[in-house]
Amino acid sequence: MPPKRTLVYSTEYGRLCPECESPIDQCQCKQESIPAGDGIVRISRETKGRKGKGVTLVNGLLLAPAEMKTLAKELKKKCGVGGAVKNGTIEIQGDYREHIRDLLQAKGYTVKLAGG
Repeated sequence: MPPKRTLVYSTEYGRLCPECESPIDQCQCKQESIPAGDGIVRISRETKGRKGKGVTLVNGLLLAPAEMKTLAKELKKKCGVGGAVKNGTIEIQGDYREHIRDLLQAKGYTVKLAGG
């Protein structure tokens, strides 16, 4: 067995995985898990902790993290706004609940509007 190197950063690739020493975004040793859930996507609006600015939260997607990022990118592009993926939740800036509901229903998801 070849000795393990302890290289953690490469100027060519950026951060490297300590296990397989490949770039973090191309790491094969990490297991991407799909979260458990009931299969219903819940869309809500939240302003708490955001200084009054509203965001649309999309919860309950049974997707791997890479697929969730791809879906978030598509939703942000269709709504024409910014957003992020945090802790298995897609955050879209602004109140786009109905628009996102229509987009996800067209993709075949079961969607419910949650909250007020």
